[in-house]
Amino acid sequence: MNAANLLKQYFGYDKFRPGQKELIDSILSGRDTLGIMPTGAGKSLCFQIPALMMDGITLVVSPLISLMKDQVEALNQAGIHAAYLNSSLTPGQYRKALQFAAAGRYKLIYVAPERLVTEEFLSFALHAQISMVAVDEAHCVSQWGQDFRPSYLKIVEFVDRLKIRPVLAAFTATATKIVQEDIVRILTLREPLRLTTGFDRPNLYFAVQSPQNKYAAMKAYVDLHPGESGIIYCLTRKTVEEVCLRLRAEGVSASRYHAGLGDEERRKNQEDFIYDRVDIIVATNAFGMGIDKSNVRFVIHYNMPKNMESYYQEAGRAGRDGEPAECILLYGGQDVITNQLFISHSRENEELDLEALALVQQQDRERLKKMTFYCFTNECLRDYILRYFGEYASNYCGNCSNCLGRFETVDVTETVKALLGAVNTSRQRYGVNVILDTVRGADTTKVQNYRMKENPYYGSLAKMPVYKLRQILNQLQVQEYLTVTDDAYAVVKLTGKSQAVLDGALPVVMKMAKEAERPPKKAEKKGEKQKKRRQKLAAELHAEDFTLEEEQLFERLRALRREIAAEEKVPPYVVFSDKTLVHLCVQKPVNEKELLEISGIGAFKAEKYGRRFLKCMCEGLEGLLVNPAD
Repeated sequence: MNAANLLKQYFGYDKFRPGQKELIDSILSGRDTLGIMPTGAGKSLCFQIPALMMDGITLVVSPLISLMKDQVEALNQAGIHAAYLNSSLTPGQYRKALQFAAAGRYKLIYVAPERLVTEEFLSFALHAQISMVAVDEAHCVSQWGQDFRPSYLKIVEFVDRLKIRPVLAAFTATATKIVQEDIVRILTLREPLRLTTGFDRPNLYFAVQSPQNKYAAMKAYVDLHPGESGIIYCLTRKTVEEVCLRLRAEGVSASRYHAGLGDEERRKNQEDFIYDRVDIIVATNAFGMGIDKSNVRFVIHYNMPKNMESYYQEAGRAGRDGEPAECILLYGGQDVITNQLFISHSRENEELDLEALALVQQQDRERLKKMTFYCFTNECLRDYILRYFGEYASNYCGNCSNCLGRFETVDVTETVKALLGAVNTSRQRYGVNVILDTVRGADTTKVQNYRMKENPYYGSLAKMPVYKLRQILNQLQVQEYLTVTDDAYAVVKLTGKSQAVLDGALPVVMKMAKEAERPPKKAEKKGEKQKKRRQKLAAELHAEDFTLEEEQLFERLRALRREIAAEEKVPPYVVFSDKTLVHLCVQKPVNEKELLEISGIGAFKAEKYGRRFLKCMCEGLEGLLVNPAD
């Protein structure tokens, strides 16, 4: 059976997404392969389908238990025998799984990198036919990656001990050019096919806000999106607790997730969110890896993450069904300080020596600076993200807060001269706040202690609002007219471009906001936005709107999906996605042959669930004919 047939039989899709076929063909030809694909682009299929076609076993190296569990559940639901080997299993369960693996029961085995070189696993692996080792989240192998894990270095040690070298395939959603080079070098990929499908997610709207009251801004957004599934990311466990408690007190369906909770509560809260029992999960970055919930309509970052890779990966958990979703980042200056503390006191890589640790921390600080610049820029946010990952597009996407906001290009040369002059005449010894207080003519303790009232630029910009001065100073960092040191006391420094401005040889123009980013929205009734999205999906299949009768049928099918999910203890989206339910309502199949023409329904699921869904549709349509007013 060829790859296209397997795609349809097990996964229910008629065609591959961009890049998938090339990556699959590369692996099947026996060539090492590196795939860089954004979240939601279907990278798992690129190693799962070859695994079904190759002799022997495919080992999938994966960093997190939740990621393994989610993918193995989905595979088993599709009729593919798969298992995971990690610390969540009891010793008895682990040994039993290895016995089944040795007997050839599984085509795919997910394993944590630490397990690869244990005596028990090696005893199995050295006597098994391993055709491929697929490395998921491959950026973890690089010290320049955002989630470097020394345990990933054990992959090469494991492969070197095998009698026959398998095909190596590496995949990740977020990797800069230097990280991609590291993946190839460290995993010793041999003349690999390297394919990047592009980092852009056109269905995602990006916005950065700097509200005085973060909670009020977040709550206002949630109120405008009732009943929608969303993730709110916070930097600390304390903030998670505070935000979740306030949301619940105000009647919002929310739960919490962070590493400080017990295993049982974390599991329950995660499942409540995945199974649609709560609308919102408030979490630290400990939540989300491998969670394939397709109907997340928004991701709010209550605090700025520590790097662009983490931000894009977390934001990318919205809109995995390809439908419109929003990614909102609420920025505050304290976020930078908190992240700097995390970097300085990180214990994630205790296996590193002091020299290597210092190098990783230096790179982490540089990435934090780039993340901060994202929050400052007045240019297209999507373009900033794509340029960070080495792609270039137009500086207007039409789907971010900067592109949709109203800006005017302003000559700020004289203002910039005053700011740079204050830095220069104070001999580049002070931080941002001291410089701002100086040009504003403030009478603070530090201004007095540092004798900044004697500075020639003291009070030179007293009439300009401080928020606008801070915006300009932030833009000066983004455009590299200024830099700020990474020391405990961050000091503002001039750059090579600064002198040309001070000499009057280089004018400076900037985009400045004229008014609020977006006009206020009116709250929609619960479910209205979901209905609009279903109408859009329906329009892709035929010219008519999604009718009232089809809307009622959709709710019946969703209830059946929820019932089946509860019986099988799997998330509803693992049974069928919302998109598949809409297609059922529009196309109204009456037998299994027509059922197989629906996107997302393969042969295994048609046989497993088909009769129940066909019966539900038949009864629903009959009920509508008898009493269409219901």
